[in-house]
Amino acid sequence: MNRNVYINGIGSISAQKTFENNEFLNEFVDHEAQVISVVNPNYKDYIPPAAARRMASGIKMSVVASKIALQEAGLEQVDAIITGTGMGCVRDSEKFVSAIIDDDEQYLTPTSFIQSTHNTVGGQIALELQCKGYNFTYVHASNSFESALIDAKLQLELGEEHTILVGGVDELGEHTTALHKIINHIKPEIVKASQLLQSKTEGAVFGEGANFFVLSNEKQPSTYAEVLSVKIYNTLPKAEVAQAAIQFLKSNNLEVEDIDLVVLGNNGDVKFDSFYDELISKVFNNTQQVYYKHLCGEFNTASSFGFWLASKILKTQILPDCVKLNHVNSSAFKTVLLYNQYRGENHSFTLLKQC
Repeated sequence: MNRNVYINGIGSISAQKTFENNEFLNEFVDHEAQVISVVNPNYKDYIPPAAARRMASGIKMSVVASKIALQEAGLEQVDAIITGTGMGCVRDSEKFVSAIIDDDEQYLTPTSFIQSTHNTVGGQIALELQCKGYNFTYVHASNSFESALIDAKLQLELGEEHTILVGGVDELGEHTTALHKIINHIKPEIVKASQLLQSKTEGAVFGEGANFFVLSNEKQPSTYAEVLSVKIYNTLPKAEVAQAAIQFLKSNNLEVEDIDLVVLGNNGDVKFDSFYDELISKVFNNTQQVYYKHLCGEFNTASSFGFWLASKILKTQILPDCVKLNHVNSSAFKTVLLYNQYRGENHSFTLLKQC
């Protein structure tokens, strides 16, 4: 018999002040930029300064987010660590490639290369925890976090593990960001976060962040929500998005009317936000809708921030004004559907339920 999967602890380092779990978007940081960085906690509270100096920003964010999640779940150890990342520690990758060019492929030190691999984050967290269990990293572009989530869900349902730390992390790299600007993946103009969806231009506002979750097949007082189902598509034509959503709900014995809230990954890109319009104006036009990428920016694992947002809403039953997308009001939040895609590819549907 399959077991249920619960979110028992969360930790988020983002472009908002989300590292304090006793707060929930009390202060909306209305960034005005093309690229937004995280609001850093005081890392010295979590990591010895000497160790922190040697860590890439993605590693520091992830170590702190995972510690916050574990602390909330009342754990010092987990059975497994599963990470999703699109670009890994991209700054160290850039350093190593630059060194190859600058030093004419000679006298290279391996440090940046060693620290640039995508599984560095999972490995560093395992070293911090002395966790010798299953440790896997998924690099599936903007479905990286969902791939990690599916893996964890399967293992917990089958009872192979009992507690798993799952996270999504990506950091900003100067050279990579410049390339995205050249190919119009980043907006050409400076945009205020609160006005992102009114920009009507190509590209997104890029960001970074780390969001980690303690998943378990045992419910406890700290539990946020139950993870019902996750479904991913590499490609999905715009005309089929609405039907895919309906079919996903039916596979979980749900109807459109059963959904109290839809969490959408709109990023203000005029070319691709139309995928969300298939749900906004048609299937879920009478359902309360929220969005989140104006808060955290766009990156490969930005959907993990949406997962964080949905978890907080289900536990607190509070919906911050800064994420509202329409004027429909739900009396309570019991079942939440998340939908994300990036540039028309790597679509994902996730269902969460109040406990």
